[in-house]
Order: sequence, then structure tokens, then C-alpha cells
Amino acid sequence: MILANKFRRLSAVVGAIAMLAVAQPALAQEISESHVAAARAAISAMRTTNEFDAILPQTALGVKNELIQQNPNLESEINSVVDETAISLAARRGDLEREVALIYARIFSEAELQEIAAFYATPTGQKVMDNAPIVLREIRQAAEIWGRGIARDMTQQVGQKLEERVGVDRVTEGAATGEGAAEGTANQ
Repeated sequence: MILANKFRRLSAVVGAIAMLAVAQPALAQEISESHVAAARAAISAMRTTNEFDAILPQTALGVKNELIQQNPNLESEINSVVDETAISLAARRGDLEREVALIYARIFSEAELQEIAAFYATPTGQKVMDNAPIVLREIRQAAEIWGRGIARDMTQQVGQKLEERVGVDRVTEGAATGEGAAEGTANQ
């Protein structure tokens, strides 16, 4: 019974997604196939969708774990059915590639996409892609340090100015020394 309810809910979600997918082609008709091809080349060169490769295996593992937890006596059958279903759904990976290509095609002209793909095919473009995670990590660290310094200096300066205006020492005592205030900035 529980298994049937889970499948009904899953079917409802899949149905809703399918209805949205049917509505999408009307928007796609405005974009030429050569424009989509240029977008696909650009997203391939930028490795835009590589991070989504794990969605299907992670989803399959999650479904297995949930169903096996509820029905431990069906573990072998659940593993088999989930694996078969995952393999049959793998072909739909192309749907994501097309949607991402359409997003890029709506934002960038065909010529711009060709330029993007050409850049990322160069050694410099590859270096940008290979080092992007390191660069982003270091940028976040620099922003966090900067934010803490700004918060510290603001607290000190506001305290000094309030003490001058109000004539009370330690107006900002107990105020954030910058760490709490900087976290909101660094995490954005």
C-alpha cells in the first residue's frame, strides 16, 4: 500500500513535468536549429551541465533507499526495478541539454555563442574552466576577509562617532565585531 502511494505521487510529479515539457516547444520554435547547435557547442565547451550528471544516479539511490526502508523484504526486486528504470531514463539526459541550450540561445545570439565556444576551446579557455573552482574559492575567501574587516571598521567608527555625539563611552560595546555581520555578506 505504501509502495503504491509513493508511485502515485511520483507519477503525479512526472505527469506535471511532462505537461510543462509539452508547453515548452512553442517557445523553442522561435530559435533556429543552428542557434541551438551553437548553444550546445558553447555549453559543451563550458562544461555547463557536467555537474548534473549525478542527478539520475543520486535519484535512483534515493528511491532505492526509501523503498527498501519501507519494504525491506523486497530489496532485490526494488534494486532490479530501480536500476532498469534508471537505465531507461538515461536517454532523457538529452532533454536537459536541449533546455539548457534553449536558455543560452534566448540570452545570447548565435554569433556570441560561437565566440563563447571558440574561446573555451582555446588553451586559455580551458585554463579558465580548469581553474574556475579554485578561483571561486579564493574569491569567496577574500570576500569573507574583506567583509569581516568592513564590519569591524564600521563597528569601531560608528562607536567612535556615537561616543563623540552622545558623549557616552562604549556605545557599541557588545555590538558585532564584524564576524556575524560579515557572514551575511560572504555567504551571498
